[in-house]
Amino acid sequence: EVQLVESGGGLVQAGGSLRLSCAASGFTFDDYAIGWFRQAPGKEREGVSCISSSDGSTYYADSVKGRFTISSDNAKNTVYLQMNSLKPEDTAVYYCAASRPFGTAVATMMFATFDYWGQGTQVTVSS
Repeated sequence: EVQLVESGGGLVQAGGSLRLSCAASGFTFDDYAIGWFRQAPGKEREGVSCISSSDGSTYYADSVKGRFTISSDNAKNTVYLQMNSLKPEDTAVYYCAASRPFGTAVATMMFATFDYWGQGTQVTVSS
């Protein structure tokens, strides 16, 4: 059974940090790209970051570039999203998802259909 389990969300003040984890099981982790998405109430889902298993490349949305860092620990089948300098507008439910990569992380975010999704973890940033 494919599972993606997010953890690490919570309540933090603006300027603070959180590290989200996405633990994967039930598929060959090394063959998949992992993306992080978020959805705030009343807003569309946004692709935040991605790491590709094809070449190790990464993608960041402009809104998080320079503040968030994605990394992968293949030995633990886990992808992390380190979030620094958090802003109230980062408040959302964060989801991780897995997809066969389209080469680079940028291409994957543009063209991939992410087949597997986690249940999400809430991140709330207070002002």
